[in-house]
Amino acid sequence: MSDMGSENKIDDVGWYNHDSQDQPLSASPSTQIHNQQHQHSKFLTLPTVLTLGRVAAVPLLVATFYADSWWGRTATTSIFIVAAITDWLDGYLARKMKLGTAFGAFLDPVADKLMVAAALILLCSRPLEVAMSGEVPWLFTVPATAIIGREITMSAVREWAASRNSKLLEAVAVNNLGKWKTATQMISLTILLAARDSSLEGPGILVPSGVILLYISAGLSVWSLAVYVSKIWKVLLK
Repeated sequence: MSDMGSENKIDDVGWYNHDSQDQPLSASPSTQIHNQQHQHSKFLTLPTVLTLGRVAAVPLLVATFYADSWWGRTATTSIFIVAAITDWLDGYLARKMKLGTAFGAFLDPVADKLMVAAALILLCSRPLEVAMSGEVPWLFTVPATAIIGREITMSAVREWAASRNSKLLEAVAVNNLGKWKTATQMISLTILLAARDSSLEGPGILVPSGVILLYISAGLSVWSLAVYVSKIWKVLLK
C-alpha cells in the first residue's frame, strides 16, 4: 500500500507554501482568523481524512480478528478491503482535486505500513492450515519478516536519501515494481483474511492461493529493495 500513489500526493504542496509566504506581514484579527481557518482546511483535506481513517482502523482490525464469531471474521476482511480501497482513493483525490499536502504525503505510507504489518502479524499469530502441508509454523513468518523488514529498511533509506541530495531521492522514487509488490500484497492478505471465514466455499483453494501470492509479494519486496540499493550505489559511484 505505501508505494501506490503516495509519491503523487506531495506534488501540489508548492502552492500551499507559496500561499502562506504571500500573506502580508501585518493583518487585522479577522484576516488572521480567516487565514488560520484556510490553512486548517488545507491541512485536513479529504484525502488526509481518509488516510487518518486507515490509521484509526488498525485497532479495529486487531479487535475484530480476535473476536471468535462469524461477524468478527467478516468485519476483519471488510476493514482491510475498505482500507485498500481508500489507499487508492486518497491518492486519486489528491491528484485529481489538487489536495496534496506535505502532511498527507508523510502520513499515507505510514498508514499503509501499519495496516499491512498488523495484518501480517495477526496471520502469524493464528496461522491457517494449508491443505497440502497442514499447519506449518514458519509458513507466514518468513514472508512477513521479508515484507516488514523491507518496509523498515526502505523508510530509513528514503529518509537518508532526502537528507543528502535530490539525485539520491530520485533513485529511491517509487517504481512499477513497488506497485506490483503492493498489489500482490493487498490481494494475498485479503484472500488469507477471507479464508478464515468457514462459511465461504472453497477454502482449500483460497489458502494456497493466498500463500502463493504472499510469497510472490515477499519476493518482489526483496527484489525491489535490491533495485533501489543498486540505483543508490550507482549514484554514489558517480
